Amino acid sequence: MPSDAIDRAFTARRNIGSEAEPTYAGALSFLRRRFSKDVANTDAVVWGIPFDAAVSNRPGARFGPQAIRRASAIFDVDPQYPFGIDLFESMAIVDYGDCLLDYGNHQETPATIEREATHLLAQTDFLLSLGGDHFVTWPILKAHAAKHGPLALVQFDAHQDTWFDDDKRIDHGSFVARAVRAGIIDPERSIQIGIRTHAPDDFGLKIIYGHEVEEMHPDEIAAAIEQRTGGHKTYLTFDIDCLDPAYAPGTGTPVAGGPSSAKMLSVLRKLGGLNVVGADVVEVAPAYDHADVTAIAGATVAMYYLGLLAEKKRRLSA
Repeated sequence: MPSDAIDRAFTARRNIGSEAEPTYAGALSFLRRRFSKDVANTDAVVWGIPFDAAVSNRPGARFGPQAIRRASAIFDVDPQYPFGIDLFESMAIVDYGDCLLDYGNHQETPATIEREATHLLAQTDFLLSLGGDHFVTWPILKAHAAKHGPLALVQFDAHQDTWFDDDKRIDHGSFVARAVRAGIIDPERSIQIGIRTHAPDDFGLKIIYGHEVEEMHPDEIAAAIEQRTGGHKTYLTFDIDCLDPAYAPGTGTPVAGGPSSAKMLSVLRKLGGLNVVGADVVEVAPAYDHADVTAIAGATVAMYYLGLLAEKKRRLSA
């Protein structure tokens, strides 16, 4: 008789707990979480946004959510490094699946994403989104700001994303400028880490450039982030091209001179004191990847988000 311990993305009866499942087999939800459209009473919801029509260079990030889910299978039921705990022992998480977008009507995309994000945020405390190109962060930010008010933004990226925008463009390089103008993020509370390009305007955000990241210890970077956000409600976005192409070749606009995945994960590990209310990982384009290197990095970043959330829940319930 077949065991229901496999394909837990469909056979799991609860949103908490884990069971062993072969890494190379089974339905590939994120971290083997249960696929469900019922997100009530959850601590976090994972949501894919397969969209890449806003890219200025190489397309392919529409396949990012699939790749990140596939790579996340390496995180089995052992205590997750570096947290040393079962993230799902008492934390209820579901994989909501993907946002359904009309590939022939991109002007409808922002409203569709915002509407579904708003629906999810009305029922859960934390939304973890898997992109998709970086344009998707714009409507997600709008939905978070409607719930929480103006946000601090922590952006790991090689690009500032503050290019000109007429508020109509579908463009992955201008969401920060648009969010500042709309009052959705507070630039005085916001910071960008890993920037290795120049845009005409920084819109008041603090920038830690790529060469500075290389010269700084992770403790210093984390301290700068904590000081800038100042306990304010924070949205955390991680463009995978923040990493050097050696660690993330599978992305649309790679820029040399970036940090290693180990260094940026070390920074993330130290951000448990931030008041993070939502997060995403974007710009994973697996067609340009090698041996799932970029997808593994993206899945690990997303897992760290949930690890920090699990630790926070433990602290609050202690």
